[in-house]
Amino acid sequence: MARMRYQQALARALRDEMLRDPSVFVLGEDVRASLRGVTRGLAAELGDQRIIDTPISEQAFTGFAMGAALAGHRPVVEFQIPSLLFTAYEPIVNQAAKFRLMTGGQAKVPVTYVVPGSGARMGLAAQHSDHPYAMFAQAGVKTVVPATAADAYGLFVSAIRDDDPVVFFAPAAALGGREEVADDAGPIPLGVGRVHRSGDDVTVVAIGHLVRDALKVAEELAAPDADGGDPISVEVFDPRTIYPFDWAGLAASVRRTGRLVVLDDTNRSCGLAAEVVATAAEELADALVAPPRRITRADAPIPFAVELEVALLPSRAQLADAVRSVAAIGPRGALAQEAVR
Repeated sequence: MARMRYQQALARALRDEMLRDPSVFVLGEDVRASLRGVTRGLAAELGDQRIIDTPISEQAFTGFAMGAALAGHRPVVEFQIPSLLFTAYEPIVNQAAKFRLMTGGQAKVPVTYVVPGSGARMGLAAQHSDHPYAMFAQAGVKTVVPATAADAYGLFVSAIRDDDPVVFFAPAAALGGREEVADDAGPIPLGVGRVHRSGDDVTVVAIGHLVRDALKVAEELAAPDADGGDPISVEVFDPRTIYPFDWAGLAASVRRTGRLVVLDDTNRSCGLAAEVVATAAEELADALVAPPRRITRADAPIPFAVELEVALLPSRAQLADAVRSVAAIGPRGALAQEAVR
C-alpha cells in the first residue's frame, strides 16, 4: 500500500500497462518532458518509439492514434488543455467511436484520450478551463471522471485495456489529492459507481473533484446547526464513469433516501446534472419525496479574474443550501421510504 497523489496514480497505471502490454504507446505534446507528470521517466525507460512528441495539431495526432489502433496498437493520447478536445471532437466522436459499429464488430479502436488537468485551474481564463465530459457522454463515447487516486489508477487501467475509445478526464482540482493505492491494485470496471459515504436523508451525486466538496458538506450537515436544526444524513454517490452511467447504483441510493441533489462542474444547460435529474424524475418519481436539485457551473465562459471565476463555479455553500432545502420537505430516512410505498 502506497500513499500517492492522483497524478502519480495515473503515472503508475500508465507505466504498469506499458510494461504489461508492448502495444501501448503514448503520443501528445511535450509528453517526453512529461509536462503534466503522467509520463514522468517513461521516455528514458521505454524510449522515444513509445513516448512520442507530436506537432501542435490535435486533429492530426488524434487521427493518427485511430489508425494506430486499427493496426493493432493501444495508443494513449494526452491533451494538455481540455478545451483542445473541441478541435479533436470529429476524429474521436465521428470516426473512432463509430468505427467498430460501422464495421459490424470487425474492427476495434482501443484508444484512450487522457486530459490530466481538466476543468477550471484558477486564472487560466475561458480557453483553458473547460470540463467537456458531458459532450462526449452525450455522443455515446465511454467517458471517465475519477475523483480519487485509487479510482484514477483502476479506471485508467480499464480505459487502456478497453477495446473502444475512452475519454479520461483527470480534474485539475483533484490532481494533488493524496490517497492510499494498493500495491496489487487492478482494473476497476467502467460503469460502476461508488458510495463514498452512506446516508439516510439525501443522495448527493458528485462528479470528479467535487466528491471532496460533497464529503465536506456531508460532514458539516451531520452535526446540528447553530440554530438547533436537526442533523442531515447525506449519502455521497460518485458515478466515476459518466458513460456508461451507473443508473442502478443511483436508483438504489435514491430509493434509500428519497431525495437527490446533483453537484456537477459543467454548464447547467444540457449538462450531466440535467440528465441525472431528468432520469430521476422519469424513473424514480415513486421514490422521491422532494423535487431533485442541481448545482452546476453558470452558463458562461470562465473569466480570467479569479474572483469572477469562483463566482461561476459550484460551491459548498450552494450545495449545503440545496441539501437543506430538499431535506426540509417530507419525512426522512425510513419514514421517507414508507411514504413512497
